[in-house]
Amino acid sequence: MKPVQLVVFATLLGIGITTATAAELRAAVAANFLGTAQTLTAAYEEKTGHTIHISAGSSGALYAQISNGAPFDLFFSADARRPETLVTDGVALEETRFTYAVGVPVLWSSRTDYMDDPETLLHNGDFRFLTIADPRNAPYGVAAQQILGGMGVWDALNEEGRLARAQSIGQAYSQVASGAAELGFVALSQVKADDGSIPGSHWIPSAELFEPIEQQAVILKRAADMDVAREFMAWMRSPEAVRMIEAAGYSVP
Repeated sequence: MKPVQLVVFATLLGIGITTATAAELRAAVAANFLGTAQTLTAAYEEKTGHTIHISAGSSGALYAQISNGAPFDLFFSADARRPETLVTDGVALEETRFTYAVGVPVLWSSRTDYMDDPETLLHNGDFRFLTIADPRNAPYGVAAQQILGGMGVWDALNEEGRLARAQSIGQAYSQVASGAAELGFVALSQVKADDGSIPGSHWIPSAELFEPIEQQAVILKRAADMDVAREFMAWMRSPEAVRMIEAAGYSVP
């Protein structure tokens, strides 16, 4: 971290931020992180008077929008590859790229007592549809494919037409919550309640079954207010923000 950033970070941890005028920033946020981002930005806005407008979607869709000139200031992806590519393409600032969370995928059903034996359930196929976020756009979809492939059931489910591909992890959650799909892979943060409980039934796969979901953020060079953008990213690494991210169901490196 550069000296100027350290000063800003120290200020944030101490007495908060004071600026002459309030700023507005636009953040493109991966769908799995939407609820957590709303909690974080609300806390930041209360401290500073600045406003963070959030647009959520799959990381792939947001990346495409940014590449095509969408007026975002910040990008919170569900992977590391897309922020890195934006840096390589000269769209984002390398020194601002960091891992803000490591995601946890979970196989979830809104039904209670539905996954007493998830491995048998997946192998026997006692369900109509299992929904996942489309692996082409969503890192959580990639993880789901890796998990199902490692368990030896991906090909069969795919050939039988029982894999539903959602546009984002948010849509995957909605499909399971509504009962359109009996179960699906979502993010732990989407189903974990404030008291730590998880409604319905769930299974958290072994981390050995999928590559780590390293979620990275970066500031775009077109940021409307670079000073405030840097201040916000510094605050995202503060103990207060890290506690909120961890409480939501992520780990923070």
